[in-house]
Amino acid sequence: MAPQPEQPLAGLAQHPLRQLLNDEFHARPAPPLVAPVLVSHLAFTHDAASLAGEGQRLDAAARQAGMDRLSGSDDSILFAGAGFIVRWERHTEFSCHTVFCSPAAVGEAAAASRALDLLPRAYLQGIPGRLVVATHVELRSANDVSPQSVTSNLSPTGRQMIAAQVADQAAWVFTDFMLEQDATNFLVLDRALTPRQAGRTVQRLLEIETYRLLALLALPVAREIGAWMHDAEEELATMVDHIGEASSPSDESRVLGELTRLAAKVEHSLARTTFRFGAARAYHELVMQRISELRETRVSGCPSFHEIMQRRLLPAMQTCKAMASRQDELSDRLARTSQLLRTRVDVEVERQNQQLLTQMNRRAHLQLRLQETVEGLSVVAITYYASQLVHYLAKGGAQLLPWLSPELATAASIPPIAACALLGIRRLRRRLQQREDAAH
Repeated sequence: MAPQPEQPLAGLAQHPLRQLLNDEFHARPAPPLVAPVLVSHLAFTHDAASLAGEGQRLDAAARQAGMDRLSGSDDSILFAGAGFIVRWERHTEFSCHTVFCSPAAVGEAAAASRALDLLPRAYLQGIPGRLVVATHVELRSANDVSPQSVTSNLSPTGRQMIAAQVADQAAWVFTDFMLEQDATNFLVLDRALTPRQAGRTVQRLLEIETYRLLALLALPVAREIGAWMHDAEEELATMVDHIGEASSPSDESRVLGELTRLAAKVEHSLARTTFRFGAARAYHELVMQRISELRETRVSGCPSFHEIMQRRLLPAMQTCKAMASRQDELSDRLARTSQLLRTRVDVEVERQNQQLLTQMNRRAHLQLRLQETVEGLSVVAITYYASQLVHYLAKGGAQLLPWLSPELATAASIPPIAACALLGIRRLRRRLQQREDAAH
């Protein structure tokens, strides 16, 4: 028995997300397709409630419909039914279901045969969310359906057809992006596509249609906020005028209340629309990237995919971009206006503080004068009580010094006592002043 090869990475610590990240890189591969093939694609938007347990509910619905689970993960499951295959994929804010089958499975004689016709009703009813995209792709060989037979039926006054040769002219693609029986339709005529090329081409077309409609979800939001944006800008201009005309704290308080109310409204709108506008930009970039990957060549008399998106999708995206920028600018203007009002209030507070300091300084001067007056009275009081002590001492020592008169001793002690008291008080005040100056 041959020895097992040594695993050099077996003893190394693995990042917990290593396998998940590698699986995500290889997720959602394009299946190889060989004409003729019918493909139906449904995309559903969902919320947090419908997102939870979506895979388990689809498993139950598939079992009820008699479908088998071929493979799957948390974000992608492949089911098989009678003559068809269904692939479910979960994305950030939507889930999609793609059905693949051969035309023979639905009947070649059917004039409007769709792969979706094979999907059991029980499975469709088990899909959570709200339908936002429904499209059908018919992949045919150019030997069976010639491109000229399609272009020859086009009328200059009829429905506009978008046509292009893709994959370096290995296939033709036709669509009008119009809803027919609640779904858009693509016709792909294979001239020289390999199975992998055919699968990637069909997947790009499905992604173009899906991301096109998801990007357009931001347009109603842009129109909604545009309806009140003009009034909000006018209201802000009026507030700026009121700030300049405010003559009392009550006027400033009233303007501040109005400014806070408008700012709250704008921030609420920003919180509600930032994700939608950001997602629209991302979806639009994906649409243009997928069109670039088609490597299309223009068909005479028909607009190309890039041209139709520049003409019809780009203006909507520019509108969304303009509304998002306008909303951001309004938020910035509100911030500047708030700063202006805050500066005005700060200046007023500084003025009031200056007046208060002036009054406190005046009171300090008055206190100083009063203190000097009190100091004079203190010297008199200290001199009086000290001279009384000298008088009592002189009376007590009359027997030892009979020649010393108590009244004379008291009178003689008053000047030195007063001088010592005055000098002591001034020295104490000077020392306190030095300590205060050192502290500052």
